[in-house]
Amino acid sequence: MSKFNLLFTLLFCGVFSLFSQNEKPKNWDVSNPEGAWNFKVLNLQTTEGTWMNIDVSPNGKELVFDLLGDIYKMSIAGGEATSLREGLPFEVQPRWSPDGTKIFFTSDAGGGDNIWVMDANGANAKQLTKETFRLLNNGAWSADGNYIVARKHYTSQRSLGAGELWMYHTTGGAGTQITKRKNDQQDVNEPSLSPDGRYLYYSEDVYPGGAFQYNKDPNKQIYLIKRYDFETGETTVVTGGPGGAARPQISRDGKKLAFVRRVRTKTVLFIHDLETAEEWPVVDTLNKDQQEAWAIFGVYPGFSWMPNNKEIIYWSGGKINRTAINSSTSKVIPFKVEAKIQQSSIFRFRYASWRW
Repeated sequence: MSKFNLLFTLLFCGVFSLFSQNEKPKNWDVSNPEGAWNFKVLNLQTTEGTWMNIDVSPNGKELVFDLLGDIYKMSIAGGEATSLREGLPFEVQPRWSPDGTKIFFTSDAGGGDNIWVMDANGANAKQLTKETFRLLNNGAWSADGNYIVARKHYTSQRSLGAGELWMYHTTGGAGTQITKRKNDQQDVNEPSLSPDGRYLYYSEDVYPGGAFQYNKDPNKQIYLIKRYDFETGETTVVTGGPGGAARPQISRDGKKLAFVRRVRTKTVLFIHDLETAEEWPVVDTLNKDQQEAWAIFGVYPGFSWMPNNKEIIYWSGGKINRTAINSSTSKVIPFKVEAKIQQSSIFRFRYASWRW
């Protein structure tokens, strides 16, 4: 053995022995990171927000929404919002349970995106799913409130990945797979469960080519909406076509489906009648959807039907909006958020100054 090989072997064995004797590293606490972070506090006062997921309570009196990774609750009439979850963890996509007593949300407080659940007043928050690698988001309650269907994220060497839909019991567990990804580059996302518990609606990237592409035409079909039947195991296409179809949200009576579609340069909120297959546009002032992008958290922020099945609450233009499904007009639900946002110091590098 050469001196070089002998030295390399001894060095390798020494490093391996050192690592094997050390204790396992501590789990990273997202809420309380180690080190000198030099936190600053931003006093936030705003009446507008970006990419806000919204859900209306079963009784129609309150709504929850996310803003800058925190979660708030407010009267359906608008006004000053109350904080339910705030701090360093990134927490989004709140959804009321069918009985109105719980709210689940996506959170990285446990170290990676998982589904958490809390009381409707923000108390007793706990992590429901325990995924450590294939992380979860975009959950949807089952009609009986006993299960949650969420999107599990799969990555690959080439891309930012794709999704599968998995079902989890609210008491925990490893979950049950519902859909299987066709590859690691085209997404399945945005589940919505029918109120009778039979159907699961979701969006799927079906753009030709079998791989993610950067120059897709949004006025052709990128996404379409499918329906999985829990009784028969069959999957059918509900709607798609030019402009695609994504972010399905079933009405509370199970008769209509709201979704978004691209019409030329606009993202438009559409309604699909599940009994007649009739479709019509409602609002064409939505912010641009993410059909051409990876859309890991969904093509468009989550919106919600009112209990009367005649109105929808959605985010657009920085505002929370309310529209009737048989009208082309909408009105703003005003909100105000006052919060203290923690900020860490900017990460900077030192560069040597060279003179020749």
